[in-house]
Amino acid sequence: MNHPAAAARPGLVIGVLASAGIVASLMQTLIVPLIGELPSLLHASASNASWAVTVTLLAAAVTTPTMGRLGDLYGKKRMLLVSCVPLVVGSVVCALSSSLVPMIVGRGLQGAGAAVVPLGISALRDALPPERLGSAIALISSSLGIGGALGLPLSATVAQHANWHALFWLSAVLSLLVGVGIWLVLPSAPARVREPFDYLGALGLGAGLLFLLLGVSKGADWGWGSASTLGLLIGAPIVFVLWGAWELRTESPLVDLRVTARRQVLLTNAASLVIGVALYAQSLIIPQLLELPKATGYGLGQSLQATGLWMAPAGLMMMLVSPVGAKVSQAYGPKVTLVLGALVSALGYGVALALMGSTLGLLVINVICSTGTGLAYGAMPALIMAGVPVSETASANSFNTLMRSIGTSAAAAVIGVVLAHMTTDFGGQQLPSQSGFRTGLLIGCVVAALAAAIAATIPARRRASASVGTAGSEPGEAPAAA
Repeated sequence: MNHPAAAARPGLVIGVLASAGIVASLMQTLIVPLIGELPSLLHASASNASWAVTVTLLAAAVTTPTMGRLGDLYGKKRMLLVSCVPLVVGSVVCALSSSLVPMIVGRGLQGAGAAVVPLGISALRDALPPERLGSAIALISSSLGIGGALGLPLSATVAQHANWHALFWLSAVLSLLVGVGIWLVLPSAPARVREPFDYLGALGLGAGLLFLLLGVSKGADWGWGSASTLGLLIGAPIVFVLWGAWELRTESPLVDLRVTARRQVLLTNAASLVIGVALYAQSLIIPQLLELPKATGYGLGQSLQATGLWMAPAGLMMMLVSPVGAKVSQAYGPKVTLVLGALVSALGYGVALALMGSTLGLLVINVICSTGTGLAYGAMPALIMAGVPVSETASANSFNTLMRSIGTSAAAAVIGVVLAHMTTDFGGQQLPSQSGFRTGLLIGCVVAALAAAIAATIPARRRASASVGTAGSEPGEAPAAA
């Protein structure tokens, strides 16, 4: 059911939830300008200091599915407000930190607030009239990329002209403002589910994700053949099998695997995972090409702040393209938008092989790839929400967000291995070679094309925005396939 109070001010609701998504995604790039200086700032080794980056990803992946299910059980507005608490507290802890342990704690808390994006998307289903739903979903889903792209120049500017602690005071203030906005603007919708929470399922999924993502993200540091890495990567599928068996047996699962196995949901999640790989490949490669010295023959010698500014238009493009994607979805179905987005990303990686030699060329590449990502990200939640019961909207969207996160982690590992093994000597220092970057871009192109192929097999449903906006409909009641 749509709420009259929300229907009277849909623009304000959309603005607040989009801001929440942007602020949450800022946490991922907030620390990027400081990565090279973290060991000296935190009085730690480079390997240990990297935990300040890794722990945010791990915390986000582990908590997002849990918060999504809690949103279905206890109300999305309530869980959105709960998710804002670790964003604020974690930012304050980091702002007061001068050593490694409190920084890791604070960064972990910041990651735990990442659930505001899928929760915000799910809240739209209750808060907006159907005619506003498609474009709102597209914008808020794209906020993941928008915040990440805009966060880099913002963080670089603050870090260059002020004390680095100011970054975290800024994120604390922004997170607090978002929480106040949600409290004042978002209407409270009654929880649709009256079931016990699956604590064992949450523990099992969290353990499996921790094993998988820790093994993938730290494998390069520990060695891919080390006992620690192999133990985690072997243990992860064992934990997931046991978790899946429990989820199929329990009456109130954290993730309803039977719903997740429906063709529309399963294929959308598969495409989301692969799109996550394609998105992160450009995020890893383009900044390095911009920042490497010109003397290498392929680096462009840009400062960190200049790199951030060259990357910023991509985030703006994602914001601009989201309403276009919503109109395409309304006219032809979100499946078409998802396929189109993946193909546009593949095109961006394809032209990259010819344009990677100049800053303007990299800007064009980044804008094209981000246009594709914006289209794809806006279509995924519409496909998910049209394929699950209303009572599982938040948990299903959270699981979809998790698939994207696993994709980005896989991209970091794969591209990292490629760039680590395809190197060139530069003044006694081993740097990624031009061939390594070309290979990484080619991988991005192939993966994006694979995502398009997967998306093309999703059952087509027209006017998904109308179906997801019907609060009482079940998946079987959605419009017939086109």
